[in-house]
Amino acid sequence: MGEIRLNQKILPAASTMKDFEKFLQSGFKTGVILETHLGQIKHITQMAKMADKQLFFHLDLINGLKNDEYGTQYLCQEFKPFGVISTKSAVIQEAKKHQAVAVQRIFMIDSHALERSYKMVKKSQPDYIEVLPGALPNMIKEVAGEIQLPIFAGGLIRTVEEAKDALEAGAVSITSSKRELWQYFAGE
Repeated sequence: MGEIRLNQKILPAASTMKDFEKFLQSGFKTGVILETHLGQIKHITQMAKMADKQLFFHLDLINGLKNDEYGTQYLCQEFKPFGVISTKSAVIQEAKKHQAVAVQRIFMIDSHALERSYKMVKKSQPDYIEVLPGALPNMIKEVAGEIQLPIFAGGLIRTVEEAKDALEAGAVSITSSKRELWQYFAGE
């Protein structure tokens, strides 16, 4: 798909319809749908299109849709999302086949998990990776040096300072459901 550039320091992440509506009213072009169910996707997609917004769907968090290649194929063919986020390599590979921006989510819980994640990312070849928790700037630097892909930082970033630290460490964007962070970065 080539290199995709997002020009947002924050990607608003919505896990409720109220959060999604706030995102639609914001000046941000791109956002993330965290938790939803299959029956809401058509409505969410239509609302986003009407507001000229792009959405990443976190496929692992869609209730009623299996987070495998077939679920990915269905989501991409029926709703044509801008992007897909998943922890699963097969989902990432299938999303790329359908020209969706693919984001591999990795958890930095210990050295063993990180090594497995490096192997998984090399296999799946995502467009971006999302590291969790994102409140570990020294680990973001390490991952950026190892993987050589643009990084989203998410999870446990609670303050503007933590967000700035993650960005300075090499993240290209922060995924967050904290509206206070949305508001701060809306002015940049």
